[in-house]
Amino acid sequence: MDAKSVIQQVKEQKNEIRQVYWVACGGSLVDLYPAHCMLMAESTLVESGIYTSREFILATPKKLGAHSLVILCSHSGGTKETLDAAELGLSKNAAVVMMTNHPGSPADSDQWISWIYPWGDNLKTCEIPSGISLSLAAELLAAQETFEAYGALMEGIEKMDEIVAKAKVRVRRELCDRFAQLCTKHPFLYILGSGASFSQTYGFAICSLMEMQWQHCAYIHSGEYFHGPFEVTENGVFYFLQKSSGKCRPMDERAEDFLKTHTDCLMVLDALDYGMDIIDPAVRDYLDPVLFYPMNCELRSARGKVFDHDVDYRRYMGKVAY
Repeated sequence: MDAKSVIQQVKEQKNEIRQVYWVACGGSLVDLYPAHCMLMAESTLVESGIYTSREFILATPKKLGAHSLVILCSHSGGTKETLDAAELGLSKNAAVVMMTNHPGSPADSDQWISWIYPWGDNLKTCEIPSGISLSLAAELLAAQETFEAYGALMEGIEKMDEIVAKAKVRVRRELCDRFAQLCTKHPFLYILGSGASFSQTYGFAICSLMEMQWQHCAYIHSGEYFHGPFEVTENGVFYFLQKSSGKCRPMDERAEDFLKTHTDCLMVLDALDYGMDIIDPAVRDYLDPVLFYPMNCELRSARGKVFDHDVDYRRYMGKVAY
């Protein structure tokens, strides 16, 4: 399956798409956010909205209808809220595309277009949800209007595989041990980021650290940092900044400049220092998150080794009623 053929199929069904709704939960929602950001920034025709699945059901946009495309992701294939959201899209006569890692699961249904993706180490970016969703957005843009950065994005998706592989080695060598040791000294940390990369700021907090490491933390938008949260900045407080390489970088730089002089515990993961300089500036915003996710995984793994906390440990998820 490829994004171009999927969009062709959608266009055959609906002729014109005017709204795209990205719907998922947790880490799956994180993967869809950069594509949403790209549509919002690059399209003059299509409105884009992003929803956690339950909210899409409870606060359904009135424009959801025959000219809408609902793109969902359920990694397990059985996320009830996401399956219900897909059913809702169908009931409103929208085109529905569902991504899942599990063939034969409820998400892999003939009711909608199902895209089964692999999962594991060393997969190509084009094969996983972060790359698939960007490709779907790019193909829709190219099919309905002019998308001047189409070639740059597709080339960038290909380049990300080598960038990520090299960055993993460096992050293990340069950042992992320090991050893990700082977690032993600080029971709480703040994570900052901006733009499309804010998806990974959020994901690093709620998935990699809260869910998979039981680490107390909070995520803060680099721009919003100066509209309240910076008042708690002081020595002894741990801050981790995901410094993006695209248009939103000035917000991250401003936060970094302040943090350097107001706390004694700052770590920075700079996308430009870890390979994003070879990506066309026109699409760096959308591809930075592809870099940050595997780096987040390296950092959480390093913490897990120090704390003897496996990433699969759960005390509530799938174990109690909720």
